[in-house]
This record gives sequence, C-alpha cells and structure tokens, in this order.
Amino acid sequence: MNLLRSVSSGHFADFGMDTITLAGPLEAKLAAMKAAGFGQVMLAARDIVGHPQGIDAAVAAVKASGLRVTGFQVLRDFEGLSGHLHGYKADIAKQMIGMARALGAKVLLACSSTSQHASGDLDVIARDLRKLAMLALPHGIQVAFEALSWGRHINEMPQAWEAVQRADMPNLGIGVDSYHVFATNTALDHLDDIDPARIYLVQLADFMWQETRTAQERMETARHFRVFPGEGVHSQALAELVRKLDAMGYRGDYSFEVFNDDYQQLPLPYVAERGRNSALWLAESVLKRSVPLPGQMRLRSAA
Repeated sequence: MNLLRSVSSGHFADFGMDTITLAGPLEAKLAAMKAAGFGQVMLAARDIVGHPQGIDAAVAAVKASGLRVTGFQVLRDFEGLSGHLHGYKADIAKQMIGMARALGAKVLLACSSTSQHASGDLDVIARDLRKLAMLALPHGIQVAFEALSWGRHINEMPQAWEAVQRADMPNLGIGVDSYHVFATNTALDHLDDIDPARIYLVQLADFMWQETRTAQERMETARHFRVFPGEGVHSQALAELVRKLDAMGYRGDYSFEVFNDDYQQLPLPYVAERGRNSALWLAESVLKRSVPLPGQMRLRSAA
C-alpha cells in the first residue's frame, strides 16, 4: 500500500466519493477525498445550501478543491404528478439545475417517485422526464434517472430504462446504483438491453446481509447500513456488475454512495482511506488496471 501511495492514483481515476459518505463541513469532506487520492466528488444539495457562508461560498470551495464534480443529487418525486404538485416540482427542478450548473456538474441525478400521488402511467412518466430533460438541456446537463428499490411504480433498472427510452431525449439516461440492483435481485442480464452511452452515472455500495425482504427494510438499509464495495456480502456480485459495465463499453464515472451511520461518527481520513482501499480493489483486482507510469492518467487513455 505504501508503494501505491507514492504514485499517481490514476489507475482509479474513474472512481469518486459522494459527500453523503462523510461527516463534517463541506471543505473538510473535499480535503479528505483529495488527500485520499480521489480526483472527483459527487455532491449533495444539502452540502451546498447548508453551507454557513451560503451557496456562493460552497461553489467556491468546490472549485478551489481541484476535484472534478461527478454530478449533483438528488431530485426526488418529480415524475407522474399533476396540477399544482407538478408545477411545484418543476420549480424545484429548475433550482436544482441552476445549482448543478453553478457547480460545473454535468449530471443531475433524479430518483423514481415514491409519492402516493404519482401516476403509474408510463406515458405520463415519460412525458415528465422529457420535460425535465428539456429544462436541463440548455444548460448542458444530463439527467440520470435512477430506480429506487422502494419506488412506487418504478423500482427496478429495466423499468427506468423503459421510461427513458419512451421519453426519447438526447440528454436523458439512467443512473445505475448497485445497492438498488442487489436489493431487488435484479438480474444483471438486463444491462444487455441498455445502451452504455445512456448510462450517465454508476453509484456503488454494498451491505452486510444477503437480502432485504420489504420496501421498508430496503429503505432502512439504504439510508443507514451501506458499506464500501468489497466490505459487504455482495462483493462477488458487485465485481461482476463492474466488469459487465466495463465490457459493455461504459466509460463513465463510478461513485461510492455509502450511507452509513457508523462512518458519520468516525474521522474523515479514516473513512476516506476505506474508500481508497475500495477503489484500489475495484481498479486492480476487478478491472485489472495496472499502477500507472508517472503522468499517465488512466490505463484506457493510453490504449
């Protein structure tokens, strides 16, 4: 490990961390990620709007960190609403898009609705996703639509992809979250039906038990008990997922979205180092990337 610390971390340049994984102020999170060797960060809206000096100071801190912004999260419960509820969510979406643009984020993550007021009509869902993508398009932002495993109508990756296809917008794709894939036991063969160029984000995490039997258990596990890739009981499946995405031609980012109550009580360098170890495992043992030569940013760029 000491040898690895002495060279560029380019062999895991595609891996980053979500700010939700770490406790503390935004600047401390960014510094811990940078010190661990990461080059990118997935930002949560609450880190930006909750900054004590305001949004402009938060944006300045992100830019000063030198970390590339993987994306911005998360727009919830957007699709399937009508009347004043739809208008309200459209206003929220515009604000989220504005913050994403200010941060230099190229991807906005939108999760499938859990609202009891949302329609399950796929044409209605596609219409709303089309509108969201149109709002983001002038700003150069892609919308990654992700199926929450406890979503009311869309709770698996193939359903999210069907909605995206029906919406038919050039800047609308899907987000793949390993936690939700494993929580719903979604077969990885479904990835064969998805255009890898329309996968805009992959978020990775594991958990410590084999299955989640109810929507409530999936929700509780997702929000409190995730662990880094390689630390849980789904390591083999997660490695298979990453290899499959790579073989399909996915060349986007992987971000560690690890909601964990224990990590929120631990020193930032310790948690960030666990993330680094996970990235090294994925890059070297799973994807078989070699330690780069000085100045070489990633293995595939030299190909």
